[in-house]
Amino acid sequence: MKIYLAPLEGITGWIYRGALRECFGGFDKYFVPFISPNQKGHFSSREKKDILPANNEGAYTVPQILTNNVEDFLRTAEKLEEYGYKEVNLNLGCPSRTVVTKGRGAGFLAFPERLEKFLDIIFQDCRLKISVKTRIGMEDGTEFADLLEIFNKYPMEELIIHPRVQKDFYKNTPDMEVFAAALEKSRNPLCYNGDIFTVEDYYRFQKKFPQVECIMAGRGVLADPALAREIRGGKRADKDELRRFHDLVYAGYCREMSGDRTVLYKMKEMWSYMAPLFSDYKKYAKKIKKCEKCAVYEQVIEDFFECRDLVDSRCREESIV
Repeated sequence: MKIYLAPLEGITGWIYRGALRECFGGFDKYFVPFISPNQKGHFSSREKKDILPANNEGAYTVPQILTNNVEDFLRTAEKLEEYGYKEVNLNLGCPSRTVVTKGRGAGFLAFPERLEKFLDIIFQDCRLKISVKTRIGMEDGTEFADLLEIFNKYPMEELIIHPRVQKDFYKNTPDMEVFAAALEKSRNPLCYNGDIFTVEDYYRFQKKFPQVECIMAGRGVLADPALAREIRGGKRADKDELRRFHDLVYAGYCREMSGDRTVLYKMKEMWSYMAPLFSDYKKYAKKIKKCEKCAVYEQVIEDFFECRDLVDSRCREESIV
């Protein structure tokens, strides 16, 4: 089974990915949160740091592009090729309203004729391998049958399917019937993405779809950084590993970002996913959320790791459900 790290905007940047790789590993590909081409044609500071080869050593890294403009896609892909990249990913999955209202991300799925013309050109003119990460429609999963006919016309590196529609965001449950139909009819290799939070989730998925050879995990990894290692038969994360992982991420943000508020915003976001790994975590989660100074935060973290133990994996699965 190949396992990919999903690109999650604002969270799985190069600092997080580097710490994850160093402490736990287990991923075959690391997808970079989307690059959104701008009018000047330059990478933003965040985007440039995310794709710099020096910040991704030892990892097969795939930048993701968010656009509905052919010229922007091709220009960005050409620049990424100059950095040494061999593959890019097209974002047709972002459900954010600010993205969708511009006809990008999952919003592009509402315009199949425009999408097909876009794909015609990029698959003809782009020198890099192209994979596509998509949702199954805007309003209803029945939309995906027609979308799949379009996707089948192009030689994708792989088609990564998150079987929710845009209006679901991350609510409801993935539509596994649509995914099963896609698995039967797709001419491209498929990768599954959606709601794999635990090893047990993975086993249930594998039992239902034994022919699938690739999965992508995102929120499940944020909640348990050792998830990919565990799926491969490795051990669960222990407190020492989680402390080291935390310290690497925290040190990276302190080094790269200016001001306590900015650093703590990033750490609070990480803990909003990871705190349930620990027993009786809510008291400390509230303390972390209230922190306004790094010095205070550091003391809270010391107490947290000192006073709380990791929960049993079965208890954690029940809490997720």
